Amino acid sequence: MRAAVLVAPGHMHVREVPVALPGPTEVLLRVGAVGLCGTDFHIFSGHGNYHSDANGRIVPLDESPQILGHEFVGIVEETGRRVGDLKAGDVVVVDQGRSCVSEGRALCEYCATGDSHQCTHYGEHGITGLPGALAEFVTVPAVNAIRVEAGSQARLALTEPLACIIHSCDLVERATTRYRLRPENPDHRVRTVLIFGGGPAGLLFTQYLRNGLAFNGQIVVSEPNALKRAFADRYGATAVDPSAVNLHEAIAELTVGRRVEYAIDASGAGAVFAQVPSVLRKQGTFLLYGHGHAGVDLSALNNVQFLEPSLLSPVGASGGFEPDGRPTTYRRALGLIETGRIDVESFVTHRYHSLDEVPAAFAGAHQAPDYIKGVVEL
Repeated sequence: MRAAVLVAPGHMHVREVPVALPGPTEVLLRVGAVGLCGTDFHIFSGHGNYHSDANGRIVPLDESPQILGHEFVGIVEETGRRVGDLKAGDVVVVDQGRSCVSEGRALCEYCATGDSHQCTHYGEHGITGLPGALAEFVTVPAVNAIRVEAGSQARLALTEPLACIIHSCDLVERATTRYRLRPENPDHRVRTVLIFGGGPAGLLFTQYLRNGLAFNGQIVVSEPNALKRAFADRYGATAVDPSAVNLHEAIAELTVGRRVEYAIDASGAGAVFAQVPSVLRKQGTFLLYGHGHAGVDLSALNNVQFLEPSLLSPVGASGGFEPDGRPTTYRRALGLIETGRIDVESFVTHRYHSLDEVPAAFAGAHQAPDYIKGVVEL
């Protein structure tokens, strides 16, 4: 089969690779659509590598090239002999993470508490070295595949990023923090949420806070791109251009000097760490969602730590399993998309229709001013 293979930072080539035939509890999928994620771009640029060996050593790309792509929808091409609830032709969205439930083994301590993305034996298609979906075919555990009705594959492919947003918000809700979205003590209510970045993650956080959690406080999105700010406003936020105004002064005005109780880094920009101390209320919550943060001196954290914030760093879309073994958080995300409560397709600005277009998309197309989200539709 053909696949877009990352052989070194900044170097991706489309070439022939073997097809992994499905084992007894797996399914072979013909890839339908793949969302291009910021994490993919970080790996491509060399700012991130999540492939490590059993000793924790990072495995370089020249030793083990990677096929990226972890946000995807596919069509069942072939099923393993023990798969009875999926058949050829079924359209499925996929949890790309392999956990104890995926492999049918005794649950580790993390899978037992629903934290599957921290599984002791965790692996992730398109991120930790397992082949991803920027290929014609990909083989995954059957319990990781959730059957869906036919629909826009670009929309369905974005189930994974929304599931990650849901897991992040769940983690904050469970944490012991001074300020909460739904506190028993009204003095500890989050009045303002500040989201750094109006890209796909920032726009999904904005919508999920409004339409998933019914948060009726103030949401401020800090984003220099005018198109992204327009979407943030559309989804119920107040968008601020940090390149045109002093963010500290803007937040002071919007919160009447109180600052924000809850800040979310949805950008992965290192400059965020320098901005947080002037906008986050003492003992506020700082959610580290974005990845990348290239070129930042760790001393930037000194003034963040001085605020004594609740610092949370969620990963993936953990959240337990349904009776059939399917991931609960993905089903929740799929429901929000299918009912239209969360809009994911409007901000898909770039569509690619063959693997041959993928290297150029990674090489710089995503840096265009009108780019928000790209999806490869095969």
